[in-house]
Amino acid sequence: MEVKTSLLDNMIGVGDMVLLEPLTEDSFIENLRNRFDHNEIYTYIGSVVISMNPYRSLPIFTPEKVEEYRNRNFYELSPHIYALADEAYRSLRDQDKDQCILITGESGAGKTEASKLVMSYVAAVCGKGQEVNKVKEQLLQSNPVLEAFGNAKTVRNDNSSRFGKYMDIEFDFKGDPVGGVISNYLLEKSRVVKQPRGERNFHIFYQLLSGASDDTLRKLKLDRDFSKYNYLSLDSANVNGLDDAANFRTVRNAMQIVGFMEDEVQSVLELVAAVLKLGNIEFKPESRSNGYDESRVKDKNDLKEMCELLGIEQSVLERAFSYRTVEAKLEKVSTTLNVSQAYYARDALAKNLYSRLFSWLVTRINESIKAQSKTRHKVMGVLDIYGFEIFEDGDNSFEQFIINYCNEKLQQIFIELTLREEQEEYIREDIEWTNIEYFNNAVICDLIENNQNGILAMLDEECLRPGTVTDITFLDKLNTVCAEHQHFESRLSKNSKFLTDHSLPHSCFRIQHYAGKVLYRVEGFMDKNNDLLYRDLSQAMYKANHKLIKQLFPEGNPAKVNLKRPPTAGFQFKHSVGTLMRNLQTKNPNYIRCVKPNDKKAPRIFTDSLVRHQVAYLGLMENVRVRRAGYAYRQAYEPCLERYKMLCKQTWPHWKGPTREGVEVLMADLQVSTEEFAYGNSKIFIRNPRTLFSLEEKRRGCLENLAALIQKIYRGWKCRTHFLLLKRSQVVVAAWYRRYAQQKKYTQIKSATIMVQSYSRGWKARKILRELKHQKRCEEAATTIAAYWHGTQVRREYRKFFRANAGRKIYSFIMQRLMQKYFLGLKRDLPSMSPIGGSWPTRPYRFLDTAHTELRSIFHHWRCKKYRSRFTDERKAVFEEKLQASEIFKDKKALYPSSVGQPFRGDYLEISKNPKYQKLSSAMDEKVLLADMVNKINRANGKGTARIFLLTKNNFVLADQKTGQVKASVPLPDLASISVSTQNDGFFALKLKEGSAGATKGDFLLSSEHLIEIITKLRRTGATAVNHNHLDIDISDEFLVQFKQDKVCVKFVQGAPKNGNGASCKRKNNRLLEVSVPSTA
Repeated sequence: MEVKTSLLDNMIGVGDMVLLEPLTEDSFIENLRNRFDHNEIYTYIGSVVISMNPYRSLPIFTPEKVEEYRNRNFYELSPHIYALADEAYRSLRDQDKDQCILITGESGAGKTEASKLVMSYVAAVCGKGQEVNKVKEQLLQSNPVLEAFGNAKTVRNDNSSRFGKYMDIEFDFKGDPVGGVISNYLLEKSRVVKQPRGERNFHIFYQLLSGASDDTLRKLKLDRDFSKYNYLSLDSANVNGLDDAANFRTVRNAMQIVGFMEDEVQSVLELVAAVLKLGNIEFKPESRSNGYDESRVKDKNDLKEMCELLGIEQSVLERAFSYRTVEAKLEKVSTTLNVSQAYYARDALAKNLYSRLFSWLVTRINESIKAQSKTRHKVMGVLDIYGFEIFEDGDNSFEQFIINYCNEKLQQIFIELTLREEQEEYIREDIEWTNIEYFNNAVICDLIENNQNGILAMLDEECLRPGTVTDITFLDKLNTVCAEHQHFESRLSKNSKFLTDHSLPHSCFRIQHYAGKVLYRVEGFMDKNNDLLYRDLSQAMYKANHKLIKQLFPEGNPAKVNLKRPPTAGFQFKHSVGTLMRNLQTKNPNYIRCVKPNDKKAPRIFTDSLVRHQVAYLGLMENVRVRRAGYAYRQAYEPCLERYKMLCKQTWPHWKGPTREGVEVLMADLQVSTEEFAYGNSKIFIRNPRTLFSLEEKRRGCLENLAALIQKIYRGWKCRTHFLLLKRSQVVVAAWYRRYAQQKKYTQIKSATIMVQSYSRGWKARKILRELKHQKRCEEAATTIAAYWHGTQVRREYRKFFRANAGRKIYSFIMQRLMQKYFLGLKRDLPSMSPIGGSWPTRPYRFLDTAHTELRSIFHHWRCKKYRSRFTDERKAVFEEKLQASEIFKDKKALYPSSVGQPFRGDYLEISKNPKYQKLSSAMDEKVLLADMVNKINRANGKGTARIFLLTKNNFVLADQKTGQVKASVPLPDLASISVSTQNDGFFALKLKEGSAGATKGDFLLSSEHLIEIITKLRRTGATAVNHNHLDIDISDEFLVQFKQDKVCVKFVQGAPKNGNGASCKRKNNRLLEVSVPSTA
């Protein structure tokens, strides 16, 4: 069952100020303080919500809270901004009434946060879907963009909105958002060029310098140091709790979500950078011949960079800062600007550039978030605008005058709509309507906006008047025209009572607003209202190549020169406010009054004087009095009867008739005076809050009695239930215990029986075992006696045979044991498996000589066989070559021992892989068995020429080392013999058979480092080629070599090496070549 709640339940202070008793300003402030101290930041004045800024996060904005207030009656739960947002949304969705939510309050009171909460609540409770979610996200993400460009840090607020914003959110017939339109009012553009002490420029400047990448800043020609820009105040550049870099990333992301293109974002950032550069442009005076000073730019670097960003010719903008052209019909007059005028022109350009950029941003956002369909939609407007501003030091200027004028209009429409709503409800409920006396501020609005003699009209008239016009002349005109007005005060007015009022300076005037008197200083009124930008600067901006600049300054187009003076700031704002008021008149209003509890921006601090001041200028007391002028409280019959039915026996616990009759019975039984209430068609109206509190007090006492009765019945039911539970538990416990006791007794009896049985069986078994053991011992004893007897008989019989063969038996046994020991020892001490291993265990006994030698031979052959079985065919061939080399050269050639440890590689040149010998390799038809570099000895001088020696299966080839050209190819059958020396040299002679094809050139005398391998391979291959006839190898220190027709003797002698080299050949005569070989000793 759902529990019904009410605003009056668990109330801290008074949740609705209409019920405050007694109603005084002190009790009003005290009630706000009491609720604020208990974190109750929302209080009602009827349907108006008062919101206190807590300056900290509270757990009252969670998704659970959203669900709690969803589709609930406005007064059903404790005061909350969600209740107002839900009431407005349901009225729009279900009753097709356009709504507007007016959020007012001074800077720092939390207006921006309140508008965000309203929008987030509506986004949470409306429909879902891809397109709907996209629209909601775009509407919500428009806030960070506008806050970055329109908010700034002030002494009162770290995120103060410096513009007014009105957003119309459009909904379809289902209540889903389909788009929106944003209107902005009076951006405080003077902040661009100058900020009060302790305040900052707009957030975007600091966010750009802090959060943009180095590459972006380089493109924008900016530096991260704030101190390099004159338009940025340094005393408050860094704000605690404000991360400008992170906020810049948020703004970039929000612009992307809203629908800004990348080139549009870049254009916006370029204009922001241009404003910063513009502030760094300074001027110096330059005297002219006519005696007048002319301004000139001091340092043109910033001007140059700004012109590069905007695509403007530097000379055009520089001239616009030095000259001003005035056009009147057909006449043009050009005048020079002095330094102060140049600075004015620079600041005016900066303010206009930034304010127009801000307006373009609003327009661009509207293009993205506008509804796509053209059909009529339901509309909810959210107005977040500056509250009433009064500076205590009297420094109220044109901005405060315009803001307070807007608040006067809002107060006027508030009173009108509130009274109209009250009157409509009275008529709807058939309650007699009585006129309510209240202060009508229409007279103040007329003082300001009257088209004939209003302050704004006179200000515009003074701005347009030819001749010398100053702020003082404007004040004089006010003194003349408004002197008799009861809400206007001036030191020089015709009313003499102010002549001695020293609190009113001569250059000021005072207006009695609905919120109190405000002193305005006229200094700057004329300039700020004119908001004049020289035409030369507009035309210079229009000449820029930057596409966004052209859109911002359309009046600079020379083809569309308009000589009419542009409308003043006051006229534009008056027109905007009029449009806003007409818009609000068509909608059902909902009000949120934001109040700032202290100036320190700190939590848990409540400053009475500050809150009292805001209560006054927000007109909250007046609001309560208007609401209480008729009936202070009204409630529908059904919830009223549901809440108070326990006060009457006839309506308790259930009333079966119509609810109105039940309420009438209830009020008659309670004997409430008929003057204190009235019956409407659907509601009961209670005139005095005391009557309501009396009902609440009786209800509270009745609830206490009902609570005691409920407690008594509940405790009796609980005790009976507990007793029955104990009784059932006792029965169950007793049953289980008896079962357990019987089980335990049975187990004990069973264990005892088993024990007795086991002892009985054990005794019988042991008795049988003793009998069996006795019987067995008897049988074993008889067997043993018989065996001994038979043994004695046999030994007597065979004793003579045993003595005759004992020697042979013993000898055979001993020999068998010795042989066994020998073989086991041999197995244990076997030598290594290497074929060249010479170790072998010594024989232990001489009679084993023959077996020992035979076993050694068998083992050696066996391990050789095992070793050979591991050879591959290639390795086997290598060992065969090594074996053949040993047969040829061992103990015959001194070079042989050094070649034993070197493997025969064959292809030393890697002829098939080396690209140098690719041509030579392709010329070989057969597989190359050996490829090596040799020296061919010349008989003429005994010197060698490098040649490539190739050996194939049927030929050997000599080729040129450099070119690879074949010099000689000799078939192996034509090779007769080979001659080598016995010395340690590499010379060898290849002798050819007489009559063979190759013999015409004679024999070959060659030298090689691999002589042993070459001759061995030649012999093996040659034997195959000549049908197994071995080549003759002549090993001698002197042999003959046939060179063409002559025979030459080659003689080998030992001698000292020449130049540290090895063997050297030298010609002695035509018949002798002498080879000197180093001595090996």
